Amino acid sequence: MILYTGPLSRIPAMPPKKQLRGKLPRSREPAAKCEKPDLEDSHEEAVDELHVKKRKATKLKNPTEKMGNNRGAPTEKRVYCHWLMKSEPESRLENGIDVKFGIEDLKALPSQTSCWDGVRNYQARNFMKDMKEGQVAFFYHSNCKEPGIVGVMKIVKEAYVDHTQFDKKDVHYDASSKAENPKWYMVRKHPALSIIHLKKYHLQHKAKGGALRDMALFTKTRLSVQPLTAEEFNFILSLEDKAPV
Repeated sequence: MILYTGPLSRIPAMPPKKQLRGKLPRSREPAAKCEKPDLEDSHEEAVDELHVKKRKATKLKNPTEKMGNNRGAPTEKRVYCHWLMKSEPESRLENGIDVKFGIEDLKALPSQTSCWDGVRNYQARNFMKDMKEGQVAFFYHSNCKEPGIVGVMKIVKEAYVDHTQFDKKDVHYDASSKAENPKWYMVRKHPALSIIHLKKYHLQHKAKGGALRDMALFTKTRLSVQPLTAEEFNFILSLEDKAPV
């Protein structure tokens, strides 16, 4: 090997024979002719491929089928037949008006029947619109010294327009509600029987399992109208003749 360290312009030219070294000799055979494509076969293959793509697109048309579930399907509304309704049995003034209404106030009315007006929560209102005549609801005393279920009421008239939303003198007046399109509804009910409080049962069932473990009375405390499952309702009724825990 000869190592050249001089200027690049003075690199000696490579001998002619060495310049050819490493180059492939030209082939003397004539170049192979390119075959013309079979247009009929190509067309058939393209059509087959198009059909396959269409079949795949049809299968994936409903993405919920691919996922193997019904995420896109509408959920079925749960139907309740039992309820819990809250009211304040002790005097409390609101805009100069006493909003007190306990179970004894209900019993003191003619025929022991009254409307359940003044509900201004949309979810609670919707629950009242779901109520059917003949269904029962627990009367719950709230915002008092001893809150709890104090009786059972029967729904005697299904939801109808709450007149207090249009009364400017009423504490539940709603200026945004119009007579032709009322926002708020109410039901009528009367009392049936008395019953005990439930907080201790709920705590027991929450820790060890039981009918009242998920009761809305303790999990959605701000709702004045709440649904009850049949299991919750029947368990509470069974406590009437039992000693409290």
